Amino acid sequence: MAAARVWLIPAVLLVLAAALPFLAPTYYIQFTAKIMIMGILAMALNLVVGYGGLVSLCHAAFFGLGGYVLALATPKYDPVSFWTSLPLAVGVTAVAALIIGALALRTRGIYFIMVTLAFGEMLFFLFHDTKLAGGSDGAFINYKPEIALAGQVLFDLEKPAVFYWTVLTIVVLTVALLTTLVRSPFGHALAAARDNERRARSLGFPIFRLRLIAFVISGALAGIAGYLAAVQFGFVAPQMLGWHLSATILVMVLIGGLRSVAGPLIGAFVLMGLEEVLKSSTEHWKLVEGLVVIAIVLVLPNGVRHLLRAVLGDAERPPLPQAIDKAAKVNHA
Repeated sequence: MAAARVWLIPAVLLVLAAALPFLAPTYYIQFTAKIMIMGILAMALNLVVGYGGLVSLCHAAFFGLGGYVLALATPKYDPVSFWTSLPLAVGVTAVAALIIGALALRTRGIYFIMVTLAFGEMLFFLFHDTKLAGGSDGAFINYKPEIALAGQVLFDLEKPAVFYWTVLTIVVLTVALLTTLVRSPFGHALAAARDNERRARSLGFPIFRLRLIAFVISGALAGIAGYLAAVQFGFVAPQMLGWHLSATILVMVLIGGLRSVAGPLIGAFVLMGLEEVLKSSTEHWKLVEGLVVIAIVLVLPNGVRHLLRAVLGDAERPPLPQAIDKAAKVNHA
């Protein structure tokens, strides 16, 4: 019964989310689309942080890179095709993640954090200190990408509701992709390497390759989020690649829950919703926000998503087998 309710609530939320453009003013439609974009970025980061045990501080660089690819690919007086520009953004960010991951994953712990931070800052200053796409001033995107087939425009992204549904569709696809991934033998092996690297290595798992694949997938998803952010705001700037954004996304992951696919999406809603409320309530909203975040992390160390399980009476479910045991069974099968 509890399991049925666990599926029922996301289904109801999805229906309500799809109906939002018919119920809310344009401001809230655009704000919710912005949260969902940040949610995609947070879910992407969680694949390497929560399931891979690798704290990356360069995911904002992949996010900004996806946006800059759209800005550079868009002609000055015409829209670019959605069908070509989005795969281009995914391809460029995946290649960037492959290069950075191949080098950074040769380190561990604090060194991995510092190396990813350094790569992220290098990409930041590449766009900030050169004339590429407007330098420190950024660049405008005059036309949103065109979703057309055989010369006929299928969806007009200039309309807030159409863009919102496009983002919602990509969120659902992202959740489906990550859920399939973490429940696959690949996901079990990745988690096994996180829990006990020495034992996983002794079982024959290619640890470096597993982590590199996860890093590339995560970087590509971050690029999709950056592409959508550039579409929404029609503007890109070097600040999209800054480490401050990486740290903010990491907070969303911690608030939502590390070992959950959709937890970081919930974390994005909690953090950005909290900011929206506090900004209209007090000029010292940053201070209050910090205190609330600290309280959430201390009271709910596994993320706010566990509140849902507590409400549904599923909090006492027996613990799942360790990832290393699951992966070993799959490996021996």
